[in-house]
Amino acid sequence: MLTRLKNWWSGFRLSLRMKMTLSLSAIAIVLLLSSIISMLEYRRMSNYVSTLIAEDIRNIHIAQELLDAADSYNMKVLAVIGDESVSELPEFDRASFLSKCDSLKSSSVGISAAPMADSVLYAYSAYMLASTELVDVLQSTFIDTRDWYFERLQPLFGRMRGYLDTLSGEMYQELQQNSEDFDRGLYRSIIPSFVAVLVGIILVFLLMFFILSDYVNPIYKMLEGLRNYRRYKHKYSYTLKGSDQLADLNSEIAELTEESRQTRRRLAELRERGNTALREFNQDSEK
Repeated sequence: MLTRLKNWWSGFRLSLRMKMTLSLSAIAIVLLLSSIISMLEYRRMSNYVSTLIAEDIRNIHIAQELLDAADSYNMKVLAVIGDESVSELPEFDRASFLSKCDSLKSSSVGISAAPMADSVLYAYSAYMLASTELVDVLQSTFIDTRDWYFERLQPLFGRMRGYLDTLSGEMYQELQQNSEDFDRGLYRSIIPSFVAVLVGIILVFLLMFFILSDYVNPIYKMLEGLRNYRRYKHKYSYTLKGSDQLADLNSEIAELTEESRQTRRRLAELRERGNTALREFNQDSEK
């Protein structure tokens, strides 16, 4: 089997047209594949990071809404404490607040932001538990409402607000990190194109060297051999190793020039014989 394969390979012959076609096709395929890989990589990174960035922006917006809701409620509580004529207590939309907190927890927040979302819930629970004392505090004549607010409720609110600020900061950092990942992904998607261009340039230089060494230089030597044959009657002695059409052309030129040399030599011999016979005839006629 190996011998048959070797014999087949030794008898396998690539034409000049096929060699040029294969060389140029290899360059085109490399460039095409690299372009496809770059496009797919960029599209994958763009979709992935764009989703993360959109989710980060949404989470930042939700955290800001939580912070605004807590601030608004806290200011309303302070207003009630400062104005004894107010008969209606402030209300807090707990369902919306908890729903937004759960939305933050269920989203793919970062490793550092996820525990902070739990801390916001714990601080919220403590703050809301303390805020339920507002009714008793307002009705009691023994409790100073301002002391209760600034010593009891406000520290709990400050802790919840601090957790919300920290959560927003973590999400901003995650947004920045995702943006940097997008930039790195863009560079990674460009790398295949850069490598393909570099490989294409190398292949072009190799192809140019191949054409110069295997085709251009032999053609120049064949022309030089033909000029020496025509001008100086030198024998065409250039030999070209190979099995393509250029080698066949060189062999045909060598055969034609050799046949032409033999024809010229025969003509010269016949001319010489004719001149000799003519001289002998002239000499016999003079006698």
